[in-house]
Amino acid sequence: MRVGRTVLYLLFVSAVSTVLPAQQAAAPPHTSTVQSDPCKPRVTPPVRDPHTPGFVTATELRDGAVPPADKDGNFILGPTHNPAPEMQPNSSLPHGTLYEFTMESKDSKFYPGIVREPCTFGTPDPHDPTKMVVTTSHPGPYTRQVGVYVPKQYVPGTAAPFLVGADGIDRTMPIVLDNLIAAHKIPAIIFISIGNGSGDAQGSERGLEYDTMSGKYAEWVQAEVLPLVESKYNVKLTSDPEGRATTGGSSGGSCALIMAWYHPEWYHRVLTYSGTYVNQQWPPNPDTPHGAWEFHEHLIPSSPATPIRLWLEVGDRDNLNSNTLRDNMHDWVVANENMARVLAAKGYHYQFVFARNAGHTDRAVRAQTLPEALEYLWQGYPIAK
Repeated sequence: MRVGRTVLYLLFVSAVSTVLPAQQAAAPPHTSTVQSDPCKPRVTPPVRDPHTPGFVTATELRDGAVPPADKDGNFILGPTHNPAPEMQPNSSLPHGTLYEFTMESKDSKFYPGIVREPCTFGTPDPHDPTKMVVTTSHPGPYTRQVGVYVPKQYVPGTAAPFLVGADGIDRTMPIVLDNLIAAHKIPAIIFISIGNGSGDAQGSERGLEYDTMSGKYAEWVQAEVLPLVESKYNVKLTSDPEGRATTGGSSGGSCALIMAWYHPEWYHRVLTYSGTYVNQQWPPNPDTPHGAWEFHEHLIPSSPATPIRLWLEVGDRDNLNSNTLRDNMHDWVVANENMARVLAAKGYHYQFVFARNAGHTDRAVRAQTLPEALEYLWQGYPIAK
């Protein structure tokens, strides 16, 4: 493991502000890649109607509006996705600091590393079409990047609430947090964004970490990441699950819920974009044979409600059948609609957003909704005035 450089957020605000317009300019077409693997053909999924029979009943918002941050339920975003004001840097506000460091696979007792050979894919099991056979995955090293945002308002020695993110250092989140914390809309949270171990889907390190239905990833974060954050940056992280949250997109989103589901004593708040609540787990697990599809198929309906609060989003052109499995469990829109239905039936506090004119983990939708989503996520938690 080697220590990376410390990046002062004040220094990167100007750089981020020059990057954001380019990202937003690219967003209006909302071109969506079903698979992140460059070796696979790019396919644009069909547009889904939020009023399709069997989908949840939802409130249709005026175009450009977002749901109220204090309301549970189902909402439909219009087709226009302008960034929220909180996505822009404000030089008059206190700015937190973003630190960076790296972690090596050789130092992990949990994840020594696997790699799937480039441009190789699994094939359906001829004896069970719900399972993927992968023969080109083998041990291999990785280096992951970790970012730690500490708000200016953090008081050294106090136990801080925090948010764990997936898929690498998020350089836009500190802007949003600076704005929301200064406005007293959320607590002064520490944000820990953790890179994945590379690759995607079955047979990859990322797939192993994010799609496995178990407590292992949360246990790794607890044992190997959080202690490093505390020791490196002189912060104290709360042990109160009400003050601990997770977030991610795609498989990073399902991972966020997996962390809270298998360790509700650690996490009570979850925020996901295009969550991969589908049959993506590899290797197979007989306890959860359909991977994260099990959340809405069996686990949530058949289990007592937990204290998890959940914000989740899906796009009308989200992923559909993104690999060779044709098991009727690879439809991201249906999966997230099912999640909303079972969460409502069990009485969870949740907010579900169906976004029109939106692809998988759509950047424009995220820029429009992230401030409201974070405010919803932290409802009920004390905020210092």
